[in-house]
Amino acid sequence: MKFAVIQFPGSNCDFDLLWAIRDVMQAEAEFVWHEERSLAGFDAVLIPGGFSYGDYLRCGAIASFSNVMPEIKRLAAEGKPVFGTCNGFQILIEAGLLPGALIQNDSLKFVSKWQNLKVNNDSKFTTEFSKDEVISLPIAHGEGKYIADEQTLADLKENGQIVFTYANGNPNGSALDIAGICNQEGNVLGMMPHPERAVESLLGGNDGRKMFASILKNFVEEGAPQ
Repeated sequence: MKFAVIQFPGSNCDFDLLWAIRDVMQAEAEFVWHEERSLAGFDAVLIPGGFSYGDYLRCGAIASFSNVMPEIKRLAAEGKPVFGTCNGFQILIEAGLLPGALIQNDSLKFVSKWQNLKVNNDSKFTTEFSKDEVISLPIAHGEGKYIADEQTLADLKENGQIVFTYANGNPNGSALDIAGICNQEGNVLGMMPHPERAVESLLGGNDGRKMFASILKNFVEEGAPQ
């Protein structure tokens, strides 16, 4: 399974994601510059955090029109795993791959700290976690408040698309304490916390490692020849 780690002007968690999936999880992965028009040969996409295009206009808005985006949408439509963290989550929403919107934190301040999360479902991204397990991951964002209309929120609950919620306090005012959601098909996940920054004890915690292990276990086995 070969991962594409997408790089935009302003990405700053790209090396973290590459390290997590390639060096820690021992999967094949390469950087792909946002101007590329083909993701041929790749089986999964990882979109890093940071400040793509300086967060001008809206966070993730300009990146959503990048040359590589049609290929990301193609892989998503084919059922391949697509994951975005922080700014990557914002990009997925702006590109229409996930519903809702992400706006400025209630505090109007950038928040950077370790945050407890509850794992709410058994999606292909979370099978290595226990149901309702509380984990700890770093967050670092100024526009992480998830909002959506009432029908969308009801649909997310009904369809089991709320993958992670904030526990022991909501750091940004997100509706329903949402920290991460997936699409209805279960192969596109966006979240504000950074699992790639929590894959080794040396970094302060390794809860994020289970998420990458879930991707490798479920999507690789699903796509393996019978």
